Amino acid sequence: MSVSTVAADQSVRTPLPVLGRDVTVPLVTGGEVTYAALDYAASAPALQRVWDDVAAYAPYYGSVHRGAGYLSQLSTDLFENARHTVAEFLGCRDGDQVVFTRSTTDSLNLLAAALPDDCRVFVFETEHHASLLPWRDARVTFLDAPRSHREAVETLERALADRDPHGPALVCVTGASNVTGELWPVRELAAAAHAHGARIVLDAAQLAPHHPVSVADLDVDWVAFSGHKLYAPFGSGVLAGRSDWLRAAEPYLAGGGASRKVTRREDGGVDVEWHDGAARHEAGSPNVIGAYSIASACRALTEAGFDTLVARERHLVEKVTAGLAGVPEVRILTLFGDDAPRVGVISFVVDGWNSSHFAAALSAEYGIGVRDGLFCAHPLVRTLLGGDARQQGECGAPEAAPGEKSLNAVRVSFGAGTPDEHVERFVRAVRELVTDGAKWNYRTEDGRCVPDTSA
Repeated sequence: MSVSTVAADQSVRTPLPVLGRDVTVPLVTGGEVTYAALDYAASAPALQRVWDDVAAYAPYYGSVHRGAGYLSQLSTDLFENARHTVAEFLGCRDGDQVVFTRSTTDSLNLLAAALPDDCRVFVFETEHHASLLPWRDARVTFLDAPRSHREAVETLERALADRDPHGPALVCVTGASNVTGELWPVRELAAAAHAHGARIVLDAAQLAPHHPVSVADLDVDWVAFSGHKLYAPFGSGVLAGRSDWLRAAEPYLAGGGASRKVTRREDGGVDVEWHDGAARHEAGSPNVIGAYSIASACRALTEAGFDTLVARERHLVEKVTAGLAGVPEVRILTLFGDDAPRVGVISFVVDGWNSSHFAAALSAEYGIGVRDGLFCAHPLVRTLLGGDARQQGECGAPEAAPGEKSLNAVRVSFGAGTPDEHVERFVRAVRELVTDGAKWNYRTEDGRCVPDTSA
């Protein structure tokens, strides 16, 4: 094996440094173990590089825009440069806007508030609630879960062709499912939307941390994502894309920063001239550290190289799927088939186990953090589990007791900071739990399965 081959193989196997990689947690059976954080789809640990950048800036923190002081000017430059960094990371086009928000949910609610009158929205039932629910003031068409990329495109084309009247329309679609991890045919869906005079917004919350996302290459009109899934701290998000609907809409929040000029009228009222750019929807003192941390994460992922990151994650996905395939009692959930490309997000059910019980045992007995429930994608999980997509269920709060069947699943998710040992421990733990059972007794408390420590 050549030196270059060894180096390439090593880069695939080397995780990026993240916070918490050396944290130890107690086991209910005694002793401690290094925590295996395998819940990246909910929130990825912050990159050490991002945390170091934020710490270096913190002493120079100041309120942005209009401040005459040095720290205010420094912070303003940092904030606006972060906007440019994100625009480059997303491959934005000339004229596109980058608006800083609180999260993907906030971004899509902002876009929902900016829809023109009589806009129709088309969204698959497979979406995360962040993309499924914001469109309350629009006429929404919910599309059934497709079972192939081709079916997804054909379903959308039929729905768009049949809409009446033929006015403004928006399609909302995920780039990668937060339940199955499967990649969606974004470019093909964008082409279908535009062919029928509609626009499209991409929920990239699960895609951007794992694959390059280019607004121009994918030909989407907007993209939304969250910092806390992109290896940055909580509380920041992005909506990037076309400016016309955003510029025409009333500000998402009314207040300082969004207003260019405010004057009193003779009748006692107030006249307001709003900003036209991104500031129009960024009222209040912005989350400068949040914006800076997102930009830092964008730089870190770009410098690490998505080719390397994707190859390494594919290596981890293969380890997990091969390991779970060796346990007959485990069924991996999928829309598009076992061979469909996916990011590091895998949901499954285990015969004879309630998902909350299984996840609790992974945590208490092996120090492995996963997620169980419906993953804020209730219709999709119900459909995948053979239930009724209209059936109600609580996210992350299954009612079934240990050993009872429930329409919930277990999700394991990982990314750039995951070492091989964590996924290997997970596969070993699944096999042992299925073969030998839990070593501890568990009970239901406040809707969650927890170790019974009363004895």
